[in-house]
Amino acid sequence: MRIFKFGGASVKDAESINNVKTVLETTGIENLVVVVSAMGKTTNALEKVVSNYLDKSPELQASLAFVADYHYQILKELFPEKSHPVYGEIHALFEELKSFFELNKSTSHAYVYDQVVCFGELISTKIISHFLNKNNIRNNWLDSRECIKTDNNYRDAGVEWEQTQTQIKEKVNTKTLTVTQGFLGSNENNFTTTLGREGSDYTAAIFAYCLGAESVTIWKDVPGVLNADPREFQNTVLLEQISYREAIEMAFYGASVIHPKTLQPLQRKEIPLFVKSFLNPTQPGTSVAKGQDLVPAVSCYIVKKEQVLISLSSLDFSFMVEDNIGEVFKLLHAYKMKVNKIQNSAISFTVVVDNKYNKLEELLIQLRSKFKVRYNENVTLYTIRHFKEKEVEKLENGFEVLLKQQSRDTMQLVVK
Repeated sequence: MRIFKFGGASVKDAESINNVKTVLETTGIENLVVVVSAMGKTTNALEKVVSNYLDKSPELQASLAFVADYHYQILKELFPEKSHPVYGEIHALFEELKSFFELNKSTSHAYVYDQVVCFGELISTKIISHFLNKNNIRNNWLDSRECIKTDNNYRDAGVEWEQTQTQIKEKVNTKTLTVTQGFLGSNENNFTTTLGREGSDYTAAIFAYCLGAESVTIWKDVPGVLNADPREFQNTVLLEQISYREAIEMAFYGASVIHPKTLQPLQRKEIPLFVKSFLNPTQPGTSVAKGQDLVPAVSCYIVKKEQVLISLSSLDFSFMVEDNIGEVFKLLHAYKMKVNKIQNSAISFTVVVDNKYNKLEELLIQLRSKFKVRYNENVTLYTIRHFKEKEVEKLENGFEVLLKQQSRDTMQLVVK
């Protein structure tokens, strides 16, 4: 078995969906499960629908119409014959979504989010499955919610592995191409759940683990994983291979390589993961597998912008030890600050955080009641894996370095 995953960018319009067909014709469809995300920016559009619904906004119908119009335009291009059964199936899905809004009594954002956003994947896979069948690429459409069973943690559900493995082995016809959804699962009451960040990649890994697949391929609009973001650095290098360990390390520091939760089930069965270009499907791309950390052995750069550097010290010059630091972390958690770096000495504690939810001012009020506080907004955190001193010196030029920390394999700089 092989598992392919196509993200939103690879199915954003009729031309892209035609290209998916070309990829499958190039790679072959034997023993294959294809996991597909919502089309383009559909998830963002459905998040707006959720907000309008919960806010009782008059914009609800307009935001729903926007999602429908986007998909019907793609349908018209792929299926000029209006009598094709795909139109009836997509119409039924939109009617089901409208029915949810009429019948739902819950005000829980997380619950409503999962019941609504799932329609992006359901619609995209229906369209793609019918399009492939129309072009003689025979396939079975599978509702992944019947396979991936989870707990009740809406928006970041945990997988019930034993039950999931049983369902996947029962539902997947290994003799035929299967088209299914990324990101989705269901709980014991069969309510839809979603798998959180990088959920579609994770879905591919779940199917691979349960089916004992020989590989997972994630198709992107890039040739593979690069050693740095080409928007930030010149002369980037394609990484031919990354070890599981290295990929997890890079993800921890903020690289958009592969989320650790995707790698964990693959690592357990040593299933290699490939990141390839859907524009050049015959190119080798990048493999994430057991073996050398990096091939070629080059430095890797990870950049996180718009960070906040907060430095704390005790008001009475007492040590910053477990009690004080524990209190700081409770506050960071309470105000939803993602911690990207820490450093401490006897009487000071420094942290770099992402103020994603704009809670900084509230956090600072709490911190100032207990600590002496200094902070810098809009700083940039650079992480260099397998660094070389000359590269670090070159990077430092032109910046004010506020913090610098080094370990055996990693250099981190906070600059302004």
